[in-house]
Amino acid sequence: MEKDITKKYSNGDVTVVWQPGLCIHSALCFHGLPGVFDPRKRPWVTLEGGKTDEIVAQVNKCPSGALTYYRNSEMTNPAVDIETIVEVSPNGPLLVYGNIKIKDAEGNETIKNKVTALCRCGQSANKPYCDGTHRKVGFEG
Repeated sequence: MEKDITKKYSNGDVTVVWQPGLCIHSALCFHGLPGVFDPRKRPWVTLEGGKTDEIVAQVNKCPSGALTYYRNSEMTNPAVDIETIVEVSPNGPLLVYGNIKIKDAEGNETIKNKVTALCRCGQSANKPYCDGTHRKVGFEG
């Protein structure tokens, strides 16, 4: 099942973690740093194509949280030291910035930080997370 997949890519300094089940296919990564993120290639993430600071800055722009990173020297993905902000994305997901704990229908808890995209259209196959289906069904709101 795609939502359970986690892939890691490292350049020795930083490790980028990709969870395709969270991806809403905004293409911000590809358009922002095509030398690193290119869905036409396999593997589609090649960290050698950019500098660590560029990679970190681009990963921080991921609206769904499908891309995250950690510094290899830290070996953790620490909580973000910011307040929690909720933003409605026009015709798209509810974006939650900051540290949150999500409990799914089975009672499993997941800690999220940075940005989490939550489904507003009700059609996601990866609820409560957005999977980009809102575009296919023409959700407006």
